[in-house]
Amino acid sequence: METQTRQFRRNSASALADANVQRNLAGLYSGFHSARLTASAATSDWQELSDTGRRIKAHVIENLDYYLDLLARNVERAGGHVFFAKDAQAASDYVAGVARKHSVDMIIKSKSMLSEEMGLNERLEAEGIEPVETDLGEYIVQLAGDTPFHIIAPAIHKSREDVSQLFAETLGSPYYEDIEDLGREARVQLRQKFMEAGMGVSGANFLVAETGTVTLVTNEGNGRMCTSMPKVHVAISGMEKVIPSMEDLSVFLRLLIRSATGQMLSSYVTTVTGPSREYEEDGPEEFHLVIVDNGRSRLLADPDLREALFCLRCGACLNACPIYRKVGGHAYGWVYPGPIGAIVSPVLTGLSDAKDLPYASTLCGTCKEACPVQIDIPRMLLYLRKELTQGDNYPDQRTASAAESAAMKGWRASVSSDGAMRASNLLARLGQSVLSKDGNVSSLPGPLSGWTEHRDFPTAAKPFRSRWREMKDR
Repeated sequence: METQTRQFRRNSASALADANVQRNLAGLYSGFHSARLTASAATSDWQELSDTGRRIKAHVIENLDYYLDLLARNVERAGGHVFFAKDAQAASDYVAGVARKHSVDMIIKSKSMLSEEMGLNERLEAEGIEPVETDLGEYIVQLAGDTPFHIIAPAIHKSREDVSQLFAETLGSPYYEDIEDLGREARVQLRQKFMEAGMGVSGANFLVAETGTVTLVTNEGNGRMCTSMPKVHVAISGMEKVIPSMEDLSVFLRLLIRSATGQMLSSYVTTVTGPSREYEEDGPEEFHLVIVDNGRSRLLADPDLREALFCLRCGACLNACPIYRKVGGHAYGWVYPGPIGAIVSPVLTGLSDAKDLPYASTLCGTCKEACPVQIDIPRMLLYLRKELTQGDNYPDQRTASAAESAAMKGWRASVSSDGAMRASNLLARLGQSVLSKDGNVSSLPGPLSGWTEHRDFPTAAKPFRSRWREMKDR
């Protein structure tokens, strides 16, 4: 996927001006977010589940090498093949190589954000292989030549009318008014693809180390079709998706599904352990698991960011975030949007290239509150902001100018003592008397102009501390 993290402000302005996008985003809070609140409230041991899930993820990330080794050994013991990919290129090369080996000309794919991160579709097309997305949202996005807008609802920015027009133009179908008719049309189009494909590619919601099992959570059944019908199944997964045991899986299924869609359980939970056995009626003859790093080791190496690897990709933080609910997924410029994307994307694509993303937050804390494993997203956003301005741990990624650094040092000096603060308050009052008009400051000079670009500041007759003393004396 093309990286456009530098264009966050431009893309955000475009989304804010798009009435269709705003209308479609308006349902996130009353839809997914409210459903999550209802489901978690109906789960009597929700807090215990959340605490347990967080504890397990912390343990796994601290011992990731052990669990990845255990996972690989058990996948191979079950008859599968394991490949550890350092980056997206290596992962795509491996998948394309498996397809070439079996002379595959069509691959069916179930939903996978990692596939977008790898640019897998483009790579397969360059090899002369047709990739077919089978998740309905991903199928719509693929037909439109678009990219996913949301982690769990890729086509949420498309209205029913948009999809009807798209199907009519690309599939030659009638212009359907009813959503069920659109779903039926997609099913008809995809059914033959399922029958003809020589290889299936899936993501993985969880990788169970003790059994070598890949777990998929879906509501459409396409994941099960992709993993059971073709002769070859390749699962691709970030290295952070591993969990210790099947017992732990029960915890994470409840956390993920209830946080993502508000369902108590999704329509399908598919578990795959190696290729099919002789006594099984379906399943692939050959199974491959590709475990991808692609920058995740940088998160792992930084104790201040390691917590980002706890993410279950439920999308709950997106649905709760007031910023995401206005600008949507494309504004963030890469695969992972929203609050968690504002941490992950800068580290994976380059902090200085994504310097606006850590600031795309009000720091209200609703993302942390919504997270099923209590990831402290606001803390990590503040950490990245600090690195962008000070560059203590990422000096080559620092973006603050000498003037900005000097201004911040001056501000720090101005509040470092009672006398300095009194003097700075006096200077500020003199400055506002020059810049104010009708009791408001509507335009600040130079680098401060951003503060007044969209708002006016009322002038202050007295410093806050003076007003506070007067209130206490009453």
